[in-house]
Amino acid sequence: MKISFDLDDTIIPGSKKFEVEQQTLLQRLLGMEPIRKGTVMLFKTLKQRGYTVGVYTTSHRSYSHIKLLFLLNGFPVDFVINQKQHSLKLSGSGIHCSKYPLAFNIDLHIDDSRGVEVEGQRYGFKTLIIEDQQLDWVSLVLNEVDHHAEQTKTK
Repeated sequence: MKISFDLDDTIIPGSKKFEVEQQTLLQRLLGMEPIRKGTVMLFKTLKQRGYTVGVYTTSHRSYSHIKLLFLLNGFPVDFVINQKQHSLKLSGSGIHCSKYPLAFNIDLHIDDSRGVEVEGQRYGFKTLIIEDQQLDWVSLVLNEVDHHAEQTKTK
């Protein structure tokens, strides 16, 4: 199963605030954003279960910046899709939405935006929406992944 995570307000605090992982001096010196508490453990758990884990963001951060952000947190993500790749892939497709995981063979997308949830319902892709004050968000993601994997097996 291929799983993607949004960055802004899902993994990286912005307008929404949540607890973050402690940053190293190197991360701070390089200007890396802090990431949501539990992210590294969650990503490692998903990887140990055999899943492909990456980032799908419509931010304009560079591919290398995003890869470095996670590498410096101890987890090299399997893939990165940023605004540039999103726009290139959907150009001329007739699909107009902020995220379209199906274009990248993503089975489940984790986001904070209810708008992305609506797009998922409209365009037929699976989403899980995480709230900023959801302290049990790691368990919520793992439960949804297990549920999705079980549904996929029975098809």
